[in-house]
Amino acid sequence: MIIQLCGLSGAGKTTLASKVQQLGGQANLNIVIIDGDQYRKTLCKDLGFSYADRSENLRRLTRLAHDYSRQGKIAIISAIHPFREIRRELKARYPGIKTVFIDCPVEVLVQRDTKGLYKRALLPQNHPDKLHNLTGLGDRFDAPEDPDLHLRTAQMSVDHAAGLLLDFIRRHIKK
Repeated sequence: MIIQLCGLSGAGKTTLASKVQQLGGQANLNIVIIDGDQYRKTLCKDLGFSYADRSENLRRLTRLAHDYSRQGKIAIISAIHPFREIRRELKARYPGIKTVFIDCPVEVLVQRDTKGLYKRALLPQNHPDKLHNLTGLGDRFDAPEDPDLHLRTAQMSVDHAAGLLLDFIRRHIKK
């Protein structure tokens, strides 16, 4: 099983994936997290943030998730997944992928700003530290129109969201 989490930076994708991995382990579910930030340092270190590079990044992460899935593991990809057409391409190539939209309003993300990215993105245009391509502000993000599960993380606790995701996984595990 492959779960592609989809949402803006800071929405809670990795936090939620880690919580689900912990809870799933207690229920004897073998869950592997493929964290986009971590794999940008290894498998995808040659890629930048252009459309082509972001798309290739997702293809590589999903290929890895598919390998884990073939071993009987539940692979959760924690990455922004900003482009609708790439999500569709991956679902067509790897049937059975489930898309979970980790939805959080930009206003809340600006307040959270766990990585300092929104602060940099909101700097004046000519500022040397300005981040011009933050997904959702300076770069495109296509919110999923038909996610398999929609979690609004500004409106629920991590524990509640993790419980909903874990229940979803249990319902969709291939027997």
